[in-house]
Amino acid sequence: MNYSVIRYVLGNVFKMMTALLMLPVLVSIIYRENVGYLYLAVAAASFVIGTLLTFKKPENSKIYLKEGCVITALSWLVMSATGAVPFCITGEIPNYIDALFETASGFTTTGSSILSEVESLTHTALIWRSFTHWTGGMGVLVFLLAVIPMTGGSNMNLMKAESPGPSVGKLVPKVRQTARILYMIYLALTVIEFIFLVAGGLPVFDSICMTFGTAGTGGFGVKNDSAMSYTAYQQWVLTVFMILFGVNFNFYYFLLLKKTKLALKMDEVKGYFAIVFAFTAIITLDNLARFDKIATSARHAAFQVATCITTTGFASDDFDTWSSLSKTLLVLLMFCGACAGSTGGGIKVSRILIAFKTWKNEMVSFIHPKSIRHIKYDGKPLDKTTEHSVARYFITYITLFVISLLIVSFEGKDLITNFTSVTATINNIGPGLSIVGPTGNYASFNPLSKLVFIFDMLAGRLELYPMLIIFHPAVWKK
Repeated sequence: MNYSVIRYVLGNVFKMMTALLMLPVLVSIIYRENVGYLYLAVAAASFVIGTLLTFKKPENSKIYLKEGCVITALSWLVMSATGAVPFCITGEIPNYIDALFETASGFTTTGSSILSEVESLTHTALIWRSFTHWTGGMGVLVFLLAVIPMTGGSNMNLMKAESPGPSVGKLVPKVRQTARILYMIYLALTVIEFIFLVAGGLPVFDSICMTFGTAGTGGFGVKNDSAMSYTAYQQWVLTVFMILFGVNFNFYYFLLLKKTKLALKMDEVKGYFAIVFAFTAIITLDNLARFDKIATSARHAAFQVATCITTTGFASDDFDTWSSLSKTLLVLLMFCGACAGSTGGGIKVSRILIAFKTWKNEMVSFIHPKSIRHIKYDGKPLDKTTEHSVARYFITYITLFVISLLIVSFEGKDLITNFTSVTATINNIGPGLSIVGPTGNYASFNPLSKLVFIFDMLAGRLELYPMLIIFHPAVWKK
């Protein structure tokens, strides 16, 4: 294990936290809120720690996959632990475990909350909650790779450990340039959504927070009712951009280069939009009696389908009161998740498609044992390494899900609450059903359950393995 390079990257993460905390400090100055001094103090402490850790550059800057996973897991733990401190010392979330839950939920773009009265928070706290979504959406290490010439060598292993999906590729030969392209696309979509929301009459501050929440597919809002009180236009804007941020960013890159054929060959994107349209149509028809007008039913159906498949977590209506069919479909979407290479969570559409293609191939092999068939993905034969990695992911996912569900079940809450709370946190969706539904929260859970949820949120955001690897003794041997 190369401890020096781990130390150096973590030092840069602390320095980055200093820069990120300047936004809530600025907001506190604009709204004349005294809590800004405490955010500034945390930023200063973070800068000092970061400077001490980066004082000496590592002699060996090579990052192998093992180091990449450890650096990624520790970086996200550092961000969550540091980002929780302002909430705690300002007294807005006085319990540190609750503050850690809220911050981890922010950075992992989960959107689960222990708060029942969001509107009582200061503007400083609200912008920090939402900004953690935007920061965590594309990935903090992707951001570092884009702006800081950190280590050279195998930086791709950092991107592999943090980026969602069964496989990660470079858009261009240099990893740093790839990271910059991803962030330029991310920033452009963010600015466009902000403009549309402001044009629709949403106040500037609300527009910023909701844009951050949508871009990171996180779900923290500024209203107690999430997006229920927003106009039809504003809800449609949020719906469209939730869906757009759930698309694999490689798709946008191909479109920018006018490589339309490559973009249209992406099976995952086609499958993603097919799922969105099919589920929206079914839920629209299922809720016609509830909303009377088909336009209203379609708006709420599209909004909830978008928020569930992209794991954003906003709500335009209390879907916990919808029919069993609609709720079942929405829970299935929570597991499905968005595209790989997007800001969304969940299992990912790519893995669902690969698993389905593998199942279909196995069925054919039983019927025609002597036939040799290759699974095709994006018009190319799928390599066995990716196929096996998908199978391993499902096994690991199910194991972690079951263990988490068993631990949470000791608390004695009802099955729907327990099942959907684990579903919502491990898939980074936010709200579940029953006690943790769109109008509920996670405040009633005991500290142990909250720690399980924090681990699940981090594991779900980091594709499971980085968070699990740090507990393996062999990893820490030199």
